[in-house]
Amino acid sequence: MLIGMPGAGKSTVGVVLAKVLGMNFIDSDILIQRQEGMLLKDIIEKKGLKGYLDIENQVNRDISVENTVIATGGSVIYCPEAMEHFRNIARIVYIKLSYNTIRKRLGNIKQRGVVLREGQTLLDLYCERCPLYEKYAHIIIDAEGLSVEELMDKIVKELAGK
Repeated sequence: MLIGMPGAGKSTVGVVLAKVLGMNFIDSDILIQRQEGMLLKDIIEKKGLKGYLDIENQVNRDISVENTVIATGGSVIYCPEAMEHFRNIARIVYIKLSYNTIRKRLGNIKQRGVVLREGQTLLDLYCERCPLYEKYAHIIIDAEGLSVEELMDKIVKELAGK
């Protein structure tokens, strides 16, 4: 299971990782959109941050799969039930990147459905979330400067215990 900031490459590397490992792939943000019948940004706009996080917690908590790479939304670490569920059923891999890299990768963060409180900056969000990603991760991967292939190779090696 992959966690990390928006723009860290969870979905991108997750698809490649699933192919290489011969596993299935799930993007939990897409499950949320499918369940609610709208885009993440529209869910946040319509139901507010708390409403969105309640939905994110429920959707992720209810994922029950085997042999599957799961890419989660960056805010899943605000969902304690979902994170405890994942810690019990999966190896959690945190894709760690610097703030500058995340800032460069993210265009319009509101379009992406990033969970920001009123007045909160991307830097505030980064500083708040990184300790939570580290808290829940079984494996932390420094992805700075890595291509998708290099990141995928690093994750495979870590999962194999090398």
